[in-house]
Amino acid sequence: MNIFETDKTYVASTYARFPIQIVSGKGALVYDEAGKEYIDLGTGIAVNTFGVSDNEWVAAVTEQLHKIQHTSNLYYAEPCAKLAEQLCLRTGLKKVFFSNSGAEANECAIKAARKYAAEHKGEGAHTILTLCNSFHGRTITTLSATGQDVFHRLFQPMTPGFVHAPANDLDAVRKIADETELAAIMFEIVQGEGGVNPLTREFVSGLAELAKEKDILLIADEVQCGNGRTGMLYGYMNYGIVPDVVTTAKGIGGGLPIGVTMLGERVENIFAPGDNGSTFGGNPVACAGALNILSRLDDALLSGVKERSEMIFSALNGAPGILSVTGMGLMIGVETEKPAADVITACRDAGVLVLKAKNKIRLLPPLNIPKDQLARALEIIRAACA
Repeated sequence: MNIFETDKTYVASTYARFPIQIVSGKGALVYDEAGKEYIDLGTGIAVNTFGVSDNEWVAAVTEQLHKIQHTSNLYYAEPCAKLAEQLCLRTGLKKVFFSNSGAEANECAIKAARKYAAEHKGEGAHTILTLCNSFHGRTITTLSATGQDVFHRLFQPMTPGFVHAPANDLDAVRKIADETELAAIMFEIVQGEGGVNPLTREFVSGLAELAKEKDILLIADEVQCGNGRTGMLYGYMNYGIVPDVVTTAKGIGGGLPIGVTMLGERVENIFAPGDNGSTFGGNPVACAGALNILSRLDDALLSGVKERSEMIFSALNGAPGILSVTGMGLMIGVETEKPAADVITACRDAGVLVLKAKNKIRLLPPLNIPKDQLARALEIIRAACA
């Protein structure tokens, strides 16, 4: 059997894979089993922050592999402690819990919110409000938090304690907050799986004011939009607010699995020993890679993200066959006249890999993609859409 047949025979049928096998790459370029070159504008769904086989990241990971690849959380490990320190210094948040994925990071945030509310409001204050079209993970509880019915119908009963309000509708959020004792409001600054739609500044400011008024925790889910992708270190920083809890994953690891839950002042000491845990959370190799990624998300890099974002918006806005361009930084959704699946296929045939979000094609290129490669990819996208 070839790899396609082997996969279909032995791997659970949970993915509708594209008909190519990626075998190698460097930076924004990847190669399939036949040696065909592609410009990768998907980065493993916002994971390969600096592209494929990045030299600095590989060196950091390899150095740690030669020391120790894993130690349980019964012991101290320098990469874990140093990464937590840098995250707190860069964000102003106070403590960090490490796990393996965005879903786990969000589970931890939900636990923190419910424990905080139980201690400060009483046992009944466990409800968490999320937004319609949100996506927070694939565990039963984070699916329950996800504001999309399509993810709920096959896995009933859902975990209770979640309500959903339309994004950018502050009146709807306030109505729920007036009628329900909320523990927290959880939101994505840019709803990725929901169509790459940023929240409005007025709405986010309103959430912050409401949360302060009613002692509701604010949880920013930065799993996809964090780690420089919006042009700021974390997406909420574009809005001038400070959440109580920030979650992230994907791009912080650069290609290794890691989840991060950052706890602000109100909840920094919410967990006691035994309240939460993760066997691989804080893994030394994953943390060493993440430390390297974080150290390079500086002002110059973030400025470059904004420049590349302007290139994309300028090239695609109003182009033939393109109805709209949404998003922020290098997290961009493109609504096309043609079905998105047809555009994705045409781009792939022409040597560009793009993703899908709802009815849009989604662009998540490496944050440092060379501008000449980006320009070439944009030409191919324009041609595929026309």
